[in-house]
Amino acid sequence: MRADPRALRFGAAVTTLVLASALMTESAWLLAAQAVVFALGVVRRSPYSMLFTAFVKSAPKETEDARPPRFAQGVGLAFAVAGLAGYLTGIMPLALVATAAALLAAFLNAAFGFCLGCETYLLIRRLLPAAKMEVS
Repeated sequence: MRADPRALRFGAAVTTLVLASALMTESAWLLAAQAVVFALGVVRRSPYSMLFTAFVKSAPKETEDARPPRFAQGVGLAFAVAGLAGYLTGIMPLALVATAAALLAAFLNAAFGFCLGCETYLLIRRLLPAAKMEVS
């Protein structure tokens, strides 16, 4: 499966806004909503990418492999779940640090086109060439 890099960057920008809002307001609800978006991005397309595609009708000049961004969505989901665990247990440092880590990764992608989760996926693939990291 292929992905439109413009939609991925748009999704990262929206994610940055949502996570920044969740961090500033210490809202577990916003973080939970973003966790759902991350989960959907792992199993199919992110709602943010679908929103981009609904409004931008031009075809991308290039596409990229969808597996690294899906892996990145899974990493974002892990940080969001850790943040939610922090909120639910009252461990605020965990909630804030996990949310801030996800925010940093989303911001790097939105602002600079650097997908930290994607790079991690590629590094793992290089280190473990026999590993099957297929995400359908």
